[in-house]
Amino acid sequence: RQAIMASTSGTLEASQEPPQTLTPNSELLAAEAATEKPPDDSSKLRMFLGILRKFIGVKDIASVRFSLPAQLLEPTPNLEYWTYLDRPETFTAIGDSDEPLDRMLEVLRFWFTKDLKYVKGKPCKPYNSTLGEFFRCNWEVTEAAPSIATLRAAAPSSSKSSVKSTASTSPKSTDEPIRVSFLTEQTSHHPPVSAFYVECPAKGLSARGFDQLSAKFTGTSIKVTPGEHNLGIFITLHKRDDEQYQLTHPAAHLGGLLRGGLSVSVGDQCYTTCPKTRTKTILHYHEEGWLGKAQNRVEGVVFKYDPEKDDKVRIADVPEKDVLARITGNWKEKVFVSVAPNFKVQIPLIDLTPLELVPKILPPALSQLPNESLRYWAGVTDAIRARQFGRATVLKTEIEERQRRKAREREEGGVEWSPRFFVGSVTPLGRPELTEDGEEALRRLERGEWEIEESLVTAS
Repeated sequence: RQAIMASTSGTLEASQEPPQTLTPNSELLAAEAATEKPPDDSSKLRMFLGILRKFIGVKDIASVRFSLPAQLLEPTPNLEYWTYLDRPETFTAIGDSDEPLDRMLEVLRFWFTKDLKYVKGKPCKPYNSTLGEFFRCNWEVTEAAPSIATLRAAAPSSSKSSVKSTASTSPKSTDEPIRVSFLTEQTSHHPPVSAFYVECPAKGLSARGFDQLSAKFTGTSIKVTPGEHNLGIFITLHKRDDEQYQLTHPAAHLGGLLRGGLSVSVGDQCYTTCPKTRTKTILHYHEEGWLGKAQNRVEGVVFKYDPEKDDKVRIADVPEKDVLARITGNWKEKVFVSVAPNFKVQIPLIDLTPLELVPKILPPALSQLPNESLRYWAGVTDAIRARQFGRATVLKTEIEERQRRKAREREEGGVEWSPRFFVGSVTPLGRPELTEDGEEALRRLERGEWEIEESLVTAS
């Protein structure tokens, strides 16, 4: 994921005991009643920069274990923060079109909304995920995204035309809510890796992948790239003969550390491929503009390719005769597509400007297991929100120390830990598979049932 500040430390191991039940020590009691003034953004950045300077030259700070004070943390678990479904209606619209090109455009529309949190908010640092920690939620889509065919019909006959089409591009209410379910688990400690699975049975859609980051501090910014186990997002259209799309992640930069205002920029290329339809997209995110150059600019090309000879990695490599569509725009505002053969009509693929993040449907507190993200970090979250940063830091430190102790105990006892919901910690390559517990947890989510049994293995 383009997880920026979420990448600045490794993972720990999850205990099944909720942190709020820890026996208070003298340090915790001393911090209990202290309410502190939260530091402003400038002070946070100075503290953060001071910590990061210790890691100049470190190849991958995402794999290094170090602890940040609670003042620098967003009161949100990492697994809850990263879900890719900031606008679930763009996900549920994938596969609606009969034309392969239009289905690729549906995938790209989802791609441009998956990190809407960066467009609408500022970078932040959630809690580090702990080994065995998991998160689950639902979304219910009540307004369908307009079809690509509708977007084409609504476009004027030429880019300069003032004639408006009567075709509506407004979202339309669905006959009944479409449920999308999400399950993720921290599956590896070294390196820190989580697996995720998204399912929408009503539309015959699923998505899965491993999330892992590599991060390097250059002295002025943090460069974040996908880790070796992160091969992107794999989306499968089960009603389209299991057509599968692989969406790879570009490198991202967290800048503004010296200016006192954090910002995310992307300057890289990424790819979306569908071997079954022999269709591929190259997206080129341009470096942040200066001296009048446009910022956040993205351009791309959709083209026919040979999966057995996938050697086109730059837009300039693609022969004009193979081009099906061209992408252009601002990935934080509006993105347009123009289609062959003349590419003259600019069709609005997505306008991010009016969009807001769609809230998740979360499990009730009484239905959450002890190693479920929201319950697991509840004590730290409550303390941060109450501005009791001393208490939050003590609770967080005790969690970290307890997990290190449990890791040592397992190592000394020769006990190997295994994920509960996914078959392997980092396998199969790029495409995690669900265990029986994982399949059952998703089935219950799809039925709106939150109760699941606590695992005896992870609770030991």
